[in-house]
Amino acid sequence: MATGRDWIAGARPRTLPAAIVPVLAGSAVAAGYGKFSPWRAVLALFVALALQVGVNYANDYSDGIRGTDEHRTGPVRLVAGRLAAPRHVLAAALGCLAAGGAAGLALAAVTSWWLLVPGAAAVAAAWFYTGGRRPYGYRGYGELSVFAFFGVLAVAGTAYVQMRSLSWLALAAAVPVGLLACALLVVNNLRDIGTDTTAGKRTLAVMLGDQRSRLLYGACALLPFCAAIAIAPVRPLALLTLVAAPLALAPVRLVASGASGRVLVTVLGQTGRVQLAFGALLAIGLAVRL
Repeated sequence: MATGRDWIAGARPRTLPAAIVPVLAGSAVAAGYGKFSPWRAVLALFVALALQVGVNYANDYSDGIRGTDEHRTGPVRLVAGRLAAPRHVLAAALGCLAAGGAAGLALAAVTSWWLLVPGAAAVAAAWFYTGGRRPYGYRGYGELSVFAFFGVLAVAGTAYVQMRSLSWLALAAAVPVGLLACALLVVNNLRDIGTDTTAGKRTLAVMLGDQRSRLLYGACALLPFCAAIAIAPVRPLALLTLVAAPLALAPVRLVASGASGRVLVTVLGQTGRVQLAFGALLAIGLAVRL
């Protein structure tokens, strides 16, 4: 029987910054235009967290029943580790996705009904990442989906539900946020190249190979700081993000030096901290107009 601690570990807390940071950035954009709405921001955060946890449980379930996770290093796997029945993990995944969908429906009701389209796409993307007959996460499209949904859609969507208009600044801010979310996935898949190859799971890391995946991680972790510099002409305090640059150097160096196995689990946590620090500083830069 899975304990409460097992269920929390199965939700993969290290990945939650990918849900928190885009909502923080999008809300900061709205605040910079004087249109911040606390309750809409909280509801958007609930949607993002519910979808993130939902996709993590769905991933655990789908990979577990396929046998992909049988010999994998990393966070707790509820199904593959025989800690919870597959049907219970499936129920947890569907429950989280349904809760996120319901909150998204509420946001659409008070903003614009067309938001149901990207909302439904986000729920579908969460499930079909590893679910269904032809999961796109097994075909190298995981990073593209993460950039689209935890970058562009999450940041721009959060700003939109508060401003009721699409802002170019939200789209610009989505670039560094999306790249850091991709960094989390790249290092996760880098760690699993061997087992994924054996299981027939062709992630982007499997396709690129070890060395090029390490270069991709470095780009995803460091280019966000260049994007923040590009935003600085209109939001000078975006340069505050450079304070977080030293935090990015340690995981980038570890990955570049050939770290593997459980060391990359540590890198995953470090990347999440970089993402949170960068996101908090970017939010200040976006919210304060000089």
